[in-house]
Amino acid sequence: MFLYITLFFQNVLGFSPFQAGLRSLPVTMPILLFSPLSGRLTARVPVRLLLGTGLAFVTVGLLLMGHLSDSSGWTALLPGQIPAGIGIGLATPALASTAVGVVRPQLSGMASGANNTARQLGLATGIAGLGSIFQSKIQSTLTPLVAGMPASSHVHELARAVASGGAGRALQSVPPADRAKVAGAAHHAFVTSFNTIALVSVAVAAVGCVAGYALVRSRDFVGGGPPARTEPSAPVSAPATASSSGGPEVATPADASRPHR
Repeated sequence: MFLYITLFFQNVLGFSPFQAGLRSLPVTMPILLFSPLSGRLTARVPVRLLLGTGLAFVTVGLLLMGHLSDSSGWTALLPGQIPAGIGIGLATPALASTAVGVVRPQLSGMASGANNTARQLGLATGIAGLGSIFQSKIQSTLTPLVAGMPASSHVHELARAVASGGAGRALQSVPPADRAKVAGAAHHAFVTSFNTIALVSVAVAAVGCVAGYALVRSRDFVGGGPPARTEPSAPVSAPATASSSGGPEVATPADASRPHR
C-alpha cells in the first residue's frame, strides 16, 4: 500500500516528494522505534505473539485508512498510519528471527535467503495484484462519470493514467470545457479505488494475523545444531610392566602410587 499512499499524496493532493515523505513519518517513525523492541522481545516471548500482534496492528491501520472521501486531506490517513507502523515494527524482526530459527545453524544462510526472496516476491505480487484491482475499479468508476463526453472514447487510457499517477498529462488531451469535470471524476475514482484496495489489504493482513498466531509453533524452532554423536568409550587397559620372570605384570593402583626409582 505504500505505493498507493504515495500516489495519493503526490498526484491527488499535489505534494512534492519531500512533502510526501514528511507525511509518511507517522508510519516510518513507529517502525524505527518498535523494531529494536521487537528484536529484544524475540528472545523472551513466543515469536508467534509478535507476528500475530504486529499483523493485527497492520490490519487495524489499513482498516482506518480505507475510508477516504473526495474532500479528504493527508490527515485522513493519520489514524491508520500510526498503528500500521507499530505493526510493521513488531512483525519484521520476528519474521526474520523465525526464518532462521526453524533450521539448523548450518542452514541459516539458506533460510535468510529464502526469507528475503519470499519478501521480494510478496512485494511484487502484492503491487501487481492490487494494481490490477485498482485500475479495474478506477475504470468502472470513471465510465459512468464521463459518459457523453469526448473522454469516454478513451476511458481505458484515462483509467490507466490515473492508476499510474499520470492523470495530469492525460487531462491535457481533454477539451478545456470538460477538463474540470473529468479531473473531478478522476479524483473520485482514485479515492474510491484506494478504499477498495485498502479493504483487500485488510483481508490479506487479517489472514496473516490468524496464520501468525496459529501456525508458528515453539516446537518448530531449533535451539542449536544437532547433538554430537558420541561413541561408547572403550575400557582403558591397564599398563603392563615387565615382571622379574619376564612375563607381563599388570600395574595396580598401589603400584601407581609408589614413587618411581
